Amino acid sequence: MEQNVFAKNREKLLGRMADNAVAVLFAGQAPYKRGDEKYPFSPDRNFYYVTGIDQEDSILLLAQTEADVRQTLFIRRDNGDLAKWVGANMEAKEAQEISGIMKIAYIDEFEREFAEVVFKNNLKTVCLDLENRDWNADFYPALKFAQEVQKRYPSMQIEDLYPVFGDLRLIKEEWELERMRKAMDITRLGIEEMMRQAKAGMKEYEVEAHFDYILTKNGVRQKAFQTIVAGGRRGTILHYAENNQPVCDGELILIDAGAQVDWYNGDISRTFPINGKFSQRQKLVYHIVLEGQKKVIDAIRPGVPFSDLNEILKEHYFHALREIGLVEKKEDVAKYYYHGVSHYLGAETHDIGRYIKRDLQPGMVLTVEPGLYIEEWEIGIRIEDDVLVTEDGCEVMTAAMIKTVEEIEAFMAKGE
Repeated sequence: MEQNVFAKNREKLLGRMADNAVAVLFAGQAPYKRGDEKYPFSPDRNFYYVTGIDQEDSILLLAQTEADVRQTLFIRRDNGDLAKWVGANMEAKEAQEISGIMKIAYIDEFEREFAEVVFKNNLKTVCLDLENRDWNADFYPALKFAQEVQKRYPSMQIEDLYPVFGDLRLIKEEWELERMRKAMDITRLGIEEMMRQAKAGMKEYEVEAHFDYILTKNGVRQKAFQTIVAGGRRGTILHYAENNQPVCDGELILIDAGAQVDWYNGDISRTFPINGKFSQRQKLVYHIVLEGQKKVIDAIRPGVPFSDLNEILKEHYFHALREIGLVEKKEDVAKYYYHGVSHYLGAETHDIGRYIKRDLQPGMVLTVEPGLYIEEWEIGIRIEDDVLVTEDGCEVMTAAMIKTVEEIEAFMAKGE
């Protein structure tokens, strides 16, 4: 079944490519930390989307010619005695079974085959994933290959596949949703365990350890991102991740966490009092955030402009914060709320796809994560759920995760 979904994704990609073109996609490689130790490998998600292969150094070649379509997957050769140290490289048969690609070759054969395909078919276009967010970032394999192509084939056109993948991956299929639901459920269990074990005076990393335990217990070896466990004033720092300070009695603790299952992610945020009871001021702000989230979720349906979601929240915040004396003008809201309410979610936590001039469509998965960050009150609150756009509205995929004041206080009072 799995190879069928990856074959289907290759067909989608081929349908978006020009005729007489060749696409080359790279799995990537884990960088070295120091010496012979590497960072954990994480496959390029666009490569994975069309192959299902998560072994580094792999390459996919898709050639769409006048005569036929050629699909070749290049993998590492047998690593011989090195297998005793690091494990055996993937065999051709296994690569075929996972990807559904029958022609398996080896990395050292790639350049010869690429040149042969281009020459014999007089191909004029090479398609590469040229995502590049940072001007100063190191050149990754696709950018290096683009340079080589321009030197060796100066008349060849280079087309960027990144926007194509942004469109293809935006609409999730059932196999993707299954992985995400599992990741979300394990994330929920981990956050519940943090809430269950949290006590005043604990260090943030002690609380985080309970999340890590639940993930490992459930067979999860990767997180969607570095867990945020922020107590008190630190909850007003959006991406605080040091997680090394004590959380004092009476403070809130903001959790933003996600498990990753088969390269697909969950992403949930919850904020709760370390001692199990909200103060009146904390409860006031919490209700404002929760009501804002409800208004945004209620608005999600096909055809709604993505940008409308954030405007709905800002309008709600303006009226609510003005009522309690924190703002006078709408632009003042930015002092206490300074991020977007939503992002796409999938094989990347901030999944790819255009936001500007984009209307919601069935099959999209997005987060809804309103927050308020009131530093002078030492209150940072974010409530985040993962939402699937359906044919007639939406489904809150993380609805099983408790989030009202009453639910949180009751859960923590049990201490189970």
